[in-house]
Amino acid sequence: MFAALRSNRDRAIVALAISNGARASELLGMKGVDVDWRDQLVRVVRKGAQAEQWLPASAEAFIWIRLYQSEGTPLDPQAPLWWTLRRRDRGEGLIHQPMNYEALRAVFRRANALLGTNWSMHDLRHTAALRMARDKRLSLRDVQTILGHAHLSTTADIYLVEDEEQVIARVQEYLADVKERAALPPPSPATGYEASDLDVLFGGEFA
Repeated sequence: MFAALRSNRDRAIVALAISNGARASELLGMKGVDVDWRDQLVRVVRKGAQAEQWLPASAEAFIWIRLYQSEGTPLDPQAPLWWTLRRRDRGEGLIHQPMNYEALRAVFRRANALLGTNWSMHDLRHTAALRMARDKRLSLRDVQTILGHAHLSTTADIYLVEDEEQVIARVQEYLADVKERAALPPPSPATGYEASDLDVLFGGEFA
């Protein structure tokens, strides 16, 4: 999908979405001032609550943003971050227009037509969430906060889905450990204890 994109603008948007799972509307609403280069954070306005929130993003995403901006796109901190690549006339002459959801959908349509796929921005959010949910370094509360879910149960119900193959592999590993432990000789009684006394205490052969 990434290789099929035509511009650094599109690569920057996809890199942001895949790194923190922000929604399409949240990313498209960003302004220049919403990019924190030093701490590698981006600020979005959350869907529903309309609350501002800073989100971490990957170093690669910031590289693509920088490449996009180096191509001559507007850099006004209070102006939209994302602009159309071509100038359009909407009554004010030929000028760049803020990128909207339909323009972003067109980006995905072109890439999907080339690849024979059906990817969407929601797929990127879902992929980012699954990656975070399966990483042992992140708690479910961490994932909930980054995704902007109001309730922890929403995060758990959607993203704590175990891959069947991974479950089978873990159970097979467990069974192999049980078999190996069963083949080990019984442990010796601790110093100062007689095996016969332990047999009486535990009702059978000490093991």
